[in-house]
Amino acid sequence: MTRRALVTGGSGALGTAICERLARDGCEVIVHANRNVEGARAVVERIAAAGGRASAVAFDVSDAEATRSALEGLLEAGEIQVLVNNAGIHDDAPFPGMTREQWTRVVDVSLHGFFNVTQPLAMPMARTRWGRIVSLSSVAVRVGNRGQANYVAAKAGIEAASRTLARELGSRGVTVNCVAPGIVDTGMADGVFDKESIQRLVPLQRAGTAAEVAAVVSFLASDAASYITGQVVPVDGGL
Repeated sequence: MTRRALVTGGSGALGTAICERLARDGCEVIVHANRNVEGARAVVERIAAAGGRASAVAFDVSDAEATRSALEGLLEAGEIQVLVNNAGIHDDAPFPGMTREQWTRVVDVSLHGFFNVTQPLAMPMARTRWGRIVSLSSVAVRVGNRGQANYVAAKAGIEAASRTLARELGSRGVTVNCVAPGIVDTGMADGVFDKESIQRLVPLQRAGTAAEVAAVVSFLASDAASYITGQVVPVDGGL
C-alpha cells in the first residue's frame, strides 16, 4: 500500500533530503513550500525522474485559514498518513535586543505552524488506525544557543506538544516523535561553525548530513518504528 506523506518546508536542503528518502521508501510525497514553489517543483521532478511519485503544494503554515483550506484539498485526494513538520525559520538576535517581531515571526512559523498543519490531519489520520507524525526539533533545545531564544522556545514547544499528542493518539495506532539535529551541513550553519569549532564540540568531529537526518525520519515514519512514540531522537554526533 502506498502511503501519502506531507513534508512541510520540503523545498529546503533538509526537506529535500527527507522528501527524496520517503519517496525511495515508497511513499507518495507531497512537497510543501511557502515562497520557494519552484524549489518544491524541482524536488518533485527529481523524485519523478528516480521513479517515485510526488506533487507540490504551496501555503503559509503560519496562516491558519490558508493552511486548513490547502489541507482540505489534499485530503479530498486521499488520506495523509505520514506528516513531517519540517517548516521553520531563524531570525536570530540576543534576547535583550530581540524585537517582538522577531520573536513572533519565528514562533508563528515553527510552533503555530506545527499546530496549523497537525491539528487538521490528526483525526483523519487516527481514523485510518495508522499514522506517523515526525517533527523536526533541534539539539539547541537541550543545550541552548546564543541569539536563538525565539527558535529554541518554539522547538521546545513542539517537543512538549508531541509528547502529549503521542499519549492522545497512541490508542489509534498513530505515533508522534521528534528528530533533533545538531550541526548539519545544509548551508544554515555556514559562518557559524568553522571546522575547528565542530571538531571541538562534536565527538564525531564533523557536521552531519541532511541524508543522515532523513534516514532517522524515514525510520520513525516506517512500520519498523511502530513501538516508538513520544520520543525525541538526537542526530547530533554526540553533541
